[in-house]
Amino acid sequence: MTRPPLPPFTRDSAIQKVRLAEDGWNTRDPQKVSLAYTEDCRWRNRAEFVTDRADIVALLTRKWTRELDYRLIKELWAFEGNRIAVRFAYEYHDDSGQWYRAYGNENWEFADDGLMRLRLASINEAPIAAADRKFHWDASGPRPADHPGLSELGF
Repeated sequence: MTRPPLPPFTRDSAIQKVRLAEDGWNTRDPQKVSLAYTEDCRWRNRAEFVTDRADIVALLTRKWTRELDYRLIKELWAFEGNRIAVRFAYEYHDDSGQWYRAYGNENWEFADDGLMRLRLASINEAPIAAADRKFHWDASGPRPADHPGLSELGF
């Protein structure tokens, strides 16, 4: 199985890879998202360390059980060879209705087949008022092409 675009990345293929990752995460389907990673993919996600697809599914299941109406935007920061660096922001609310915005950076490394084999994420979040939300699209699908990205939103 391959997961195009494949490394080594060009600017255009890195941007495409980032958008495909964003679209996948916005499905909030842990099983589907896990298929973008190698069987033995290693993650650092905040203070949690993950070492395979089963752990990825478990982490994402917990995440999206707590983070309701999750919407994510990713943006390419840098790339070289089989590595991509992104910055991202996402919004969600908890079961009490409190909204949050999380910001972070990810460093990705890909195998030759285009599956991610290493993901290092640093994430911070802050509560926001519902009126301060910026990510407004149907939560059941990807971010529309005409919705502003992080740079356009001033993040």
